[in-house]
Amino acid sequence: MPIYEYRCGNCKRRVNIFFRSISAANSQTPQCPNCASTNLSRLVSRFATVKSEEARLDAMADPSALGDIDENDPKSMARFMRKMSSEMGEEMGPEFDEMVGRLESGESPEEIEKTMPEMGGMGEDGGMGMGGMGSADSFG
Repeated sequence: MPIYEYRCGNCKRRVNIFFRSISAANSQTPQCPNCASTNLSRLVSRFATVKSEEARLDAMADPSALGDIDENDPKSMARFMRKMSSEMGEEMGPEFDEMVGRLESGESPEEIEKTMPEMGGMGEDGGMGMGGMGSADSFG
């Protein structure tokens, strides 16, 4: 029972059309549910894949994933940290959320570290606790 995506040439909307079988999809003329037009162009639908934990870790370790991180820009660091958290699929806790929120507002890692001693103090590389988040070099 396929669902196909189309772009309507008349109303310009992206629409999903359900067919009861593949043969029905091949034999029937799709019709836009918004404007009843048959001027539809089939689109390639997005899809999702399930990644193993190992595949997620490999993707995060790829140096090309670090290309847009500016270690001098707190907002850039916050975006990467949110991405890492999302890839891991785990809740990192309120301290993490507070720290990333403060980075997103432009506060420096050094200022955050001074007011959040529970974060673990200075890392081995002189960066923030939390695994040495003070430098993008820590990730590769």
